[in-house]
Amino acid sequence: MALTADEAFQRFQLERPRIASAVDVTAARLVRRTVRRGIACEITSRTKEVSSFTTKIYRKNYSDPWKEITDKAGIRVIVPHSGLLDPVVDLIKESLDIVEVQDHRDAVGSEDRLRYPRLHIQAIMFGKELDPDGVPYECEIQVRTEAVDLWARMSHKLLYKPGVAPPPDVSRSLYRLIALVELYDLEVERGVQAMSRHPELADSNQLLDLAEGVYRTFTGHPYSRELSHDVVDVLLSTIGDDTVAYGEKLAEFVDSFRGRIEQAYVDYGPSSDHFLKHNRYLLASQPESLIIFERLTNARFRLQGTWDGQLPETMLTDMAQAWGTPL
Repeated sequence: MALTADEAFQRFQLERPRIASAVDVTAARLVRRTVRRGIACEITSRTKEVSSFTTKIYRKNYSDPWKEITDKAGIRVIVPHSGLLDPVVDLIKESLDIVEVQDHRDAVGSEDRLRYPRLHIQAIMFGKELDPDGVPYECEIQVRTEAVDLWARMSHKLLYKPGVAPPPDVSRSLYRLIALVELYDLEVERGVQAMSRHPELADSNQLLDLAEGVYRTFTGHPYSRELSHDVVDVLLSTIGDDTVAYGEKLAEFVDSFRGRIEQAYVDYGPSSDHFLKHNRYLLASQPESLIIFERLTNARFRLQGTWDGQLPETMLTDMAQAWGTPL
């Protein structure tokens, strides 16, 4: 039986906390699996605001708003370049039960037009939590490159104002930018492929990307990538050549010690008194801190021996204190 607009509104208010919990768990599953697969990406989740839910009901004039609004919860997966789109889609298909895939990247008959390369996946959320009708909750997963995401966020502000049609020249200008987005993505992919022919650089970048993907599940605080590379170059010597296998180890470590890691960031991270007042614990605001915590736990003496003479000793002793493992 179809719900009225008011009934759908009331139901969404009631069920929103459960939907929010389910989408967070689903996003966390995708983060773990992309790290284990060695896929560099940024994954975020959100639950639709009640006001947005209501607005959409009245804008779209749905006959059954509860069933027809399929983006009550959403996940966004942002990859550095287009070469990672298909691997991410394959991983999502392996990780979740898929309802529908909308892939407009190479739609037949649209070769002569510039359009948003829509790549959306409707999926059953992990855990298959059921609503009161016994139906599993779904989420909409948007998969984009960084360039497409920038374009989509900008164009949404200009093109999708309810009740206001943008001037044709504005619309045309924005869609012309799609050509530059495609060119940008292709050039980034070409650069990544060229870098892969230099293993000493590729390993450092891959390890940092793996750490950053997990780090973003704890905080969105900005960090110094230049400092990260200095530290990761040292950490690589304690890990070995197989960074993908280490990615799996790091993901398992974070799963096992998540609570302890969260507390370390609360006590010593970028918003803590230790960091703000004492101008120390710099690495606690960097994604490579996760690798340091793991190495302090599983390879402490190797880490210390490799660190000596290459980086300031205080950086490591500060991190050891934050982790509760004094050197």
